[in-house]
Amino acid sequence: MSSSSSFAVNWRTEWKNSRFRIQWFASLLVLVSIALSISHFFNYVQHRDGIVLDDPVLNALQPIDLSPFTFSLIYGALLFSIIYLSFYPQRLLLFIQVYCLTTLLRMLCIFLVPLNNPPGIIVLQDPFVKIIGYGGQVITKDLFFSGHVSTLFLLCLTTNNKILRVILLLITLTVACFILVQHVHYTIDVLAAPIFSWIAWRSVNYFLPVNS
Repeated sequence: MSSSSSFAVNWRTEWKNSRFRIQWFASLLVLVSIALSISHFFNYVQHRDGIVLDDPVLNALQPIDLSPFTFSLIYGALLFSIIYLSFYPQRLLLFIQVYCLTTLLRMLCIFLVPLNNPPGIIVLQDPFVKIIGYGGQVITKDLFFSGHVSTLFLLCLTTNNKILRVILLLITLTVACFILVQHVHYTIDVLAAPIFSWIAWRSVNYFLPVNS
């Protein structure tokens, strides 16, 4: 069976499941709602004052701009993973659901833990953010926890291919190091990201099983 045939068969099979259809549309609605509201939240965060953490790891690192390498890895991994997951509708749905929950947890943590930029920060030049924008505002205080690291680790959890999982894990670790070298996040932001992704992943698997 060709890959295109496998894609179509998998989607037709899952679409017969009413629970899958309901969760699919509900998840997309939540995702769109987050996308429409998050710029207002980040603009609020950017204009409030927070604290500066004393981070021994960052203190030992000379800031270097690694933005092109960082986003080549991030968007390359994300694009390839989404294409791969599209052949597995339930796993793609799981990724969307966990991504939504992780983003909501991240917004809550950012709200509860006001932080100022790490000293020596070199702002990440994100080409995607430049396109969609945050109302023209450069966002640097969305710190605890790292959205890039949490999303990459979420891809590791979601994929069912062992080789791809190892590659994604290596990319996650590399991006985490690049972000620290660039002083974009505190060390605690990076270390906490996989923990929150795992909590969200376990929660969605427990409370929203598609086949139950």
